[in-house]
This record gives sequence, C-alpha cells and structure tokens, in this order.
Amino acid sequence: MKSFRSLLILVLCLGLVLGVAQMSFAQKYPIPSQYSTIADYKKATGKDIRSFNEAPMFTELVKQGKLPSVEKRLPSEPLVIMPVEEIGKYGGDWRTAILGMTDDAWLDRTISHEGLVRVAPDLNTVVPNLAKSWKITEGGKTFTFYLRKGVKWSDGEPFTADDIMFWYEDIFLNKELTPTFPSWLTIDNQPVKVEKVDDYTVRFKFTQPNGLFLQTLATTKGLKLIVPKHYLKQFHPKYTPKEKLDAMVKEEKLTNWFSLFGNKNEWYLNPEIPVIFAWRPTNVLGSGPRFICERNPYYWKIDPAGNQLPYLDRVVFDMVENAEVALMKALNGELDMHVRHFNTMQNYTVLAENREKGGYRFFTVKPSGMNTTIVAFNLNQKDPVLRKIFNEKKFRFAMSLAINRKEMIDLLFLGMGEPWQNSPVKDSPFYHERLAKAYTEYDPVRANKLLDEIGLKRGPDGYRLRPDGKPLSVTIEVVSTKTDQVDACELIKKYWEAVGVKTAIKTEDRSLFYTRKVTSETEVTVWNGDGGIEVLLDPRWYFPYSHESNYAPLWQLWYNTGGKSGEEPPAEVKKQMQLYDEIKKATSFAKQKLLMKQILDIDANNLYVIGISTVPSGYGIVKNNFRNVPEETLGSSLYSDPFPTNTCQYFKK
Repeated sequence: MKSFRSLLILVLCLGLVLGVAQMSFAQKYPIPSQYSTIADYKKATGKDIRSFNEAPMFTELVKQGKLPSVEKRLPSEPLVIMPVEEIGKYGGDWRTAILGMTDDAWLDRTISHEGLVRVAPDLNTVVPNLAKSWKITEGGKTFTFYLRKGVKWSDGEPFTADDIMFWYEDIFLNKELTPTFPSWLTIDNQPVKVEKVDDYTVRFKFTQPNGLFLQTLATTKGLKLIVPKHYLKQFHPKYTPKEKLDAMVKEEKLTNWFSLFGNKNEWYLNPEIPVIFAWRPTNVLGSGPRFICERNPYYWKIDPAGNQLPYLDRVVFDMVENAEVALMKALNGELDMHVRHFNTMQNYTVLAENREKGGYRFFTVKPSGMNTTIVAFNLNQKDPVLRKIFNEKKFRFAMSLAINRKEMIDLLFLGMGEPWQNSPVKDSPFYHERLAKAYTEYDPVRANKLLDEIGLKRGPDGYRLRPDGKPLSVTIEVVSTKTDQVDACELIKKYWEAVGVKTAIKTEDRSLFYTRKVTSETEVTVWNGDGGIEVLLDPRWYFPYSHESNYAPLWQLWYNTGGKSGEEPPAEVKKQMQLYDEIKKATSFAKQKLLMKQILDIDANNLYVIGISTVPSGYGIVKNNFRNVPEETLGSSLYSDPFPTNTCQYFKK
C-alpha cells in the first residue's frame, strides 16, 4: 500500500492531464458524427458526393477482375461518417492487444459492433446503421426498420431482410439454439414477432408497448440479430440433411448440431464466416500469437470525400499473457490505441513518464459506471447457514459500515471519488440520494453493534461465530487482472476482520470467475459498478436482472425463465421485477423514471449489494501518429466503447 500513498502527489497533475471530473451529461460530443445517406449529407451541408475512392490494396484486384469496382461494392445508400479531425489516408495497422480467449469483449469494442442501429458518441442518441431509418407505431408496440439497400457481406453476398428472418425463424425460435427467450425481446413472457415486409423492410411486433426496445437494440445485444443466412444455413437441420450434418459434427469432434452451429457463428473462431463490419478475420483467435483482421472490401460506410472506409488496412491483436505484458507493449510504443487492463491509476505514473519515449498521448475516458467496486454477497449461497446470514439486511448494513471508504479512495483512486452505493450517478435523472449514501459512513462501532444484534458472537480468537458454532468466514472472489479491485479486496479484508469477520481473498481468471458466479458457487464477489448512465438498460445492480447480477444468480434465472428455473425470490425482489416489467411497457420517460425510483427505494431499504466509490475518469493511450481518436470518450461495455467513436475512421498519419 505504500506505493498508493506515494501516488497521491499526482492528483493535481492527473486532474489537469485527464480532465478528471464528475461526468456531466451536458458534455458536448461531435453530433452528428454521421449522416444516414448521401442525400441527408447534401441536405445538411449543401455538398454532394458523386464519386468514390478505394484503398490501394484493392485497386489491383479490381484491375485483375478479382473484385468489382468500388461503386459496385458500396450500397446505393452508404452511411456517411464524419471524421473527428480530418479526412484520413489509407494504409497501416492498428496494433492493439487482447488478454487471452476470455477477452473477446475487446473485439466488440473495436470491430464488430454493427447492428441495425447504433448509438452516437454521446451514448444517448440512437442513430441509423444497417437500418437507414425506422418507424414506431401502435403506441410503441410495432417497430418497422428500413434496411440500407445494397449492403453486402464481406464475401459480396447481399445483406437483406432474409438474414434477419433467418435469425428470427431459425435461431430465435429454435429451442436448441435459444432455450430461453432473452428478456429484452419479450413482454409479459410473450416473445416478439418479426415479419418480412419486403427484401429491405422488417417489422418487429410486441404484444405490449416496448419502451426500451430501440435503445437495447443499439447495444451489444442487438448484434445477435445480424447473421449471414447464405453461410450459416448449411449448419442447420432445416436446410441440411441429417446425415451430412452428423458428418460435420463428427468431423469437428462435437456432440450435436447446435454446438457446431454456435462455433461456426462465432466470427473470431471461424474466419470463413462472412462479416458485415470493417475488418474481417484472417485466422482463428488463439491459433497463434496474433489475431489479425484485414480490410473488408465490401464495407458500406464512406467519408465526406467519398472514400470507402476503413482507412486502416488491418487490426492486429497481440495475444498477451497478462496486463503487465500489455503495459510493457504500451511503454515500448507497440500499441497504437488501447484502453483496457493496464490503464489503472497505479500504472499512470510509469505511463506518463514514458510518453515521449513511447510516442503516445493520453485521452480521457469518462465513466458510464456508477461505482468502482461492487461487493456482492451471494444471497443464493448453497451453505444454508451462510445464506441466512447474507440475507439478513442488518448483516449487509454492518459490513458496509465497517468499510473505511475515504481511506480506500485516497489509497486506490488518488483521492478522486466519493463514498457511494449502487446508485445512478449524480447527473443522471435517476439519481437516488438516499441509496447513494446509505450506510457509507465509516462506523465500526455501529457495525459491531449490528453484528452483535443478529447473534454473531465473537469466539476466543476475536473472530465471530456462525449460529451453528462454526467460525464465520467469507471468501471474496476477484478477477486477477483487475488489479485495482484486488487491492480493494485487501483493504476490505482488513476492515471486515477488524469487526470480527474472518475474510479470505481468492484471485482467479475471468472464465473461472464467471463459471462460479453463474452456478452460485461463490460467497462474495467483486466487480465493476456498471449502469451509472445506462440505468434502464443495465439494471444488474438494481435488481436481479441478468447473469451479471452476481448477488442473486438463482433469482435472476427465475426472472429470465418466467419462473421455470432458478429460485423464486422474496416479495420485495419480485416487486422490483414487476416494476421493471412495467418500465419496459412504458413509452413515457416520466413514467419510467417514477417506476425506477420505486426499484431504487427498495434497494435503499435493503442494500442488496455494497458499493465503495464513484468512478473517477479513466484514460487510454494512443500513438501520436494515430489520428481521428477523440480526446474524450464515454466508457461503456454495453455500447462497446470506443466503437461509438467510429473506429473505421481512425488512421495513421
């Protein structure tokens, strides 16, 4: 911990360099960053785009007749992307890093976030993407999307309504591929119905208004709808004879056709699958030291000069063993743009010292999360004695009061933060002051009193005993690469043991962490406090909404399966679920806000999870010659930051 204290002197300079401040929803980002069609661009600017240009790597292929001309590869209505700084030039690689096979989220964040719609850099405005426009009718029950004509997959085959219908009829409605309907595509447990109007029009119909559908469609969840029918149908029993399918299953050493289908539908594991995004894979992730994606000749976005995007020839992901290796690559100037794993407060000093040598600069990442660290007791714990203790709210109150948040903020976050629970950020319209500050004061005397009140008496060694007479001990599980959170656990251990609760820390890789939490094997977990901005779309810490709700894996399963699996939650939690179902149907923001307040009221009364601090602004690094990267972005896993900044317009100068 001494190293943390030494870092306190950097508070001022870090604030100046990164612009560290509480997130402001008034912050202006370059909007529009795009125009849905050339006609829209002309109408807004008075300028026209009459000709198109292509990357030099394609020019010779066109001359040889191996590739159609750029005019024929582009759709009739390409999406026009406005560069952040200037029109770029073609060529070069984007060198970045990926931390093993479980770090596939970085692929969405950089390359593959191409859905029917997407979100603008403000993370608030839904904008056209593969759908050039849409219409909402029947009071929010029906959504009609008008697809961009002439878009092609990376193999040159057309993208049409048939691809969406394949997802709906053959994946979504197939019980082996979709055993449970995703909650965002259901209302009152009734799944959405999708209709093909014509080759470039699809209609989504719900039984009740779905006030969150469009916003959710712009998140990573919406990516599942975009699949190439012409390729994937060969792995589906509806289109391929059983004997042939069985032979393929056997060849791949799998046990069933839907496992085969799932593998073939993962683009980073199957370079043969056509893709719709700017760069296409050339090899299998994990098959070598690098995962390389090269320019898609049929990408459907252009800049105002008529240049087909992307500017960069390739994206090169170096497979690294750990965050320390990624840090060394950054210091050596081997990463062109990166914002993952090594960009901690603890590493800022060495990164700042090596900026000139490494030839990079910083950019600010404004947080979308509401908390640096969420501590979640597993309320569905398999040990019945621990379960009873964890479900006693006085126990959770006590464990929160035992934490010295000011000390943690000073040591771990350079003093930048405010004691905070699982409440939306202050500037959010959903801010809930009572929840934000509930039991955040450091009061070990009161903590001890509450623990005494619920019968957790101290033994001869000073540690508390369970009602069954056994020593009370808890194990906190944390992902080893999240060094800030590992350090937070060390401090939490000190605070909890000071009030008599013996505490162990178990660091593990991400895949094991996920396996254990979803199977309810954990006692206590630590994770990011997501959902500070995306309150309605990512309420994982406000009620048991998804498998990311670490504190109640069986309750969320009950909710998401309509009571068919999992475990029925107590009345107050069921009330939260009911309220959220009403939010989904509400088309009025005022009503959504009122209903969400009731969910947060229940949280404030129960403190189902424990938070530590508001999130200070973070940072990423970018090489000095790597351009069109905004000086400030909004960090969000749900919207796959930095993809909202239009990564296809990054270039090397």
